[in-house]
Amino acid sequence: MAKAYRMTVGTRMINRVFHAMTRRGIGKAYRYNLSVRGRKSGRVYSTPVDVMSSGGERWLVAAYGVSQWVRNARAAGQVGLSRGGRSETVRVVELGPAESVPVLRQYWREVPVTRPYFDVTGESTDEEFADEAARHPVFRLEPPEPVA
Repeated sequence: MAKAYRMTVGTRMINRVFHAMTRRGIGKAYRYNLSVRGRKSGRVYSTPVDVMSSGGERWLVAAYGVSQWVRNARAAGQVGLSRGGRSETVRVVELGPAESVPVLRQYWREVPVTRPYFDVTGESTDEEFADEAARHPVFRLEPPEPVA
């Protein structure tokens, strides 16, 4: 059974440290600060996330499950990403379970600290990884819509 993610005082402190490090461009190259407007409050929220890259494409993986940033990104359709003083706005397109499999496999391999939150192993089948997509949504990052 996968571990459940809990936002505790300790997690908030760790997120603040990762946020500050990422803002300065320190740490893993896949780590970014995500900013998204709240779907109810309209306030902009920010949290550290991991962006996977392969073959010129990039994806966001909700490693800790369907969290507030996931719900807000779904509603907004776009997010801001920043790292080391550089920022960009990107559209987010949620992938289906089958499309998510290679990204989830890559994420599981490259970000071992999040493995306890998944119900798969390195030997799991594609079907088992596809089942994880409901608990760990994957978003393809695309250029923003042109302004009319």
